[in-house]
Amino acid sequence: MDLKDRNSVSPKKPKRVALVIANPSFNTIANWPCGFWWSELAHPWHVLSEKGCDIKIFSPRGGKCEPDAMSDPRDADGFSNDLIVMGFLNTPQLLAMIENTGKVEDIELDDYDALLIAGGQAPMFTFEHETGLHAKFVEFYEAGKVTAAVCHGTAILRYAKLSNGDYLVKGKTVTGFSNFEEDFADKLLWEANLLPRNKRLMPWRIEDELKALGANYIQAGLWRGFATRDGNLITGQQSVSGTETAEAVASALGY
Repeated sequence: MDLKDRNSVSPKKPKRVALVIANPSFNTIANWPCGFWWSELAHPWHVLSEKGCDIKIFSPRGGKCEPDAMSDPRDADGFSNDLIVMGFLNTPQLLAMIENTGKVEDIELDDYDALLIAGGQAPMFTFEHETGLHAKFVEFYEAGKVTAAVCHGTAILRYAKLSNGDYLVKGKTVTGFSNFEEDFADKLLWEANLLPRNKRLMPWRIEDELKALGANYIQAGLWRGFATRDGNLITGQQSVSGTETAEAVASALGY
């Protein structure tokens, strides 16, 4: 097959994307429930579905998932103001998918062309123990399929090891939630009296850990939509980067 045809797009056989969100968890630092971040689900869904992709939503353990409250535009704190998320929230057949996500272990490599992991607070507390997700991410990557993560979904890169034992992220150019943005979020919560001033919202930091594993970590500045591609690995910086991440995934798939 000619290389230019490898990712050719046919309306008779649309590209299939497995979109993974985190199962519900608890932020033991802030003492509140946590989960996935709405825009990191809704924006990729919007972009990829508009391109013609067939998308299914999964989570590490399957079943009903819950969003971070601050990511909901209807939440009283007013942290999010997102029309695309509101569209998702007002589409019953899409919401039904969040009520009954598939299990990551049921994602068959041959059935999907790309794997995309959304973020939220929960990945920072749960992904360490989701060994099945580690294995699935590496399986897609080593098969040469599009393998992507956005914002705190890039927490997967702290744990994903190749079959040779090396960390997948070693030597790769990647992005993810930056230290500068973590500082900004902490300060915002301190000033709102939602977090004690001697606490940080996250138990560890994406930028620090990926650099420590040998990654070439880059970022585009505070709250700027940004994604980067290194081979078949695609990463998005933060919650406003869902569109850029999905556009990079779509491009890699040949759209």
